[in-house]
Amino acid sequence: MFTGLLVSLFLLNKKADRFLIGGERVFGVPLENLARTYIPDFGLVPVFMVQACSLLSERLCTVGLFRKPGSLPRIKTLRAKLNRGEDCLSTALPYDVATLVKQFCRELPEPLFPSVLHTAILKAQALPKQEARSSALQLLSCLLPAKNASTLYPNLTLLFVLSFCSCNDNLMTSSNLATVFVPCLLPPPNQSEMSESRLELRVLVLRTFIENPQQFGKYSCTNA
Repeated sequence: MFTGLLVSLFLLNKKADRFLIGGERVFGVPLENLARTYIPDFGLVPVFMVQACSLLSERLCTVGLFRKPGSLPRIKTLRAKLNRGEDCLSTALPYDVATLVKQFCRELPEPLFPSVLHTAILKAQALPKQEARSSALQLLSCLLPAKNASTLYPNLTLLFVLSFCSCNDNLMTSSNLATVFVPCLLPPPNQSEMSESRLELRVLVLRTFIENPQQFGKYSCTNA
């Protein structure tokens, strides 16, 4: 499984169909308005996510990837170029690209895990038996809109591969990555959801999907 997912990430950019839909802006734009391209293994994926995941898949040994921030001046410049439709990621540093991925997810008008599903997702994670938790989360992942699932799956695949390398190289375990990505993918909607126990549930949800990306949306139709 690890080898297959790694190959998918390495080939992600090369498999991109030349047919693009959407506009040029990248940050703070609804998924349906983004420039997207069809990837056979994933569906219609934002071009930015294709390029970012492809680049980061070649930088898996970077220590603290997604935890250590990039350079604010460089990131500001990259954001401006990306929002003008310029191709600038190929020469960007991995910490900068990783920070841009988090900003992209965090600034979407609606989280990639839609707010309407958060209550059900957290209840599923709180089920007492592991098999029931896994099954419930799997089924709930199938309720995500296709555009959300197609954007999430490459990201979860990258995080899985990254966590697989964590022991000897980048020091980013699935738990560390889940903690980093909660504000980006599964953000608490209000102060009452900021308690330690509620945040821990959110971390555990993301950890489950990071450790089992092949189960994400398993029973759904194609994410085209």
